[in-house]
Amino acid sequence: MAFLNGRRQRFDINAEEASPLAAAFSSAERGTLAMVRQALAEKRMRLAFQPAVYAADPGIIGFYEGYIRLLNREGLVIPARDFMELAERQELGREIDVAALRLGLLTLQRNPGIRIAVNMSARSVGYKPWTQLLRAALRQLPDLGKGLILEINEDSAMQMPDVLIPFMAEFRPAGIAFTLDDFGAGATSLELLNEYGFDIAKIDSKFIRDCHRSARNQPIVQAAISMAQAFDMFLVAEAVETNDEAVWLRDQGVGCLQGYLFGKPEVEPDFRRFRRARAPA
Repeated sequence: MAFLNGRRQRFDINAEEASPLAAAFSSAERGTLAMVRQALAEKRMRLAFQPAVYAADPGIIGFYEGYIRLLNREGLVIPARDFMELAERQELGREIDVAALRLGLLTLQRNPGIRIAVNMSARSVGYKPWTQLLRAALRQLPDLGKGLILEINEDSAMQMPDVLIPFMAEFRPAGIAFTLDDFGAGATSLELLNEYGFDIAKIDSKFIRDCHRSARNQPIVQAAISMAQAFDMFLVAEAVETNDEAVWLRDQGVGCLQGYLFGKPEVEPDFRRFRRARAPA
């Protein structure tokens, strides 16, 4: 009756009155995003590279994944979990993708013959600074495409087929490979998966932990493997931390393994490891 009479009760919520906790979170988020923008503007950024090794022979590195690291003015890494989800919905996310691509291309230029995966959002395909950077680099140094892997989150990919499919078709002849990241975690359209023609699928990390004995994770991983094989995608498992996980994944047909078992992300890795493993005996 109080609601019908328009009388406000003690437990009514006024949407215009932000709670102190919500205000604190909002202030912290704004502060973090400001630090990120400042780091980009002052070029306080780098890539940390983690190897992905062949499951059949972990001594051979298939490629490196480059993770963007943004630094505050004290030189400390701003944790990606604190800003990436927020930035993804803004132009800031596109600027981060530009920075990651620039660093990845520079690394390929300085280290001919290696392969590097750079993360991107499908939204960046429509962002002129990002596509202009990629096109300019390939015009000047066409061989860079042979070493570049573009890694695209599954949810992002499935939301933007109209721009992403033609983009992949345009750049695949340059030698660029495309990875579907977090495979198995989202709602993948089989029809779109067939149209995309991704070269690589990376199984979502949350299904890898204890996969050798987890009754919950094993069917999911096996289904992802079967689907990847049906669509002719080379399969990678990330976040592999134990030998038991590695052996089980190898026996199931996973092609590459990535995780702390084989190497942590490093800002200055020994890229000679990549070349030595491929040198003729």
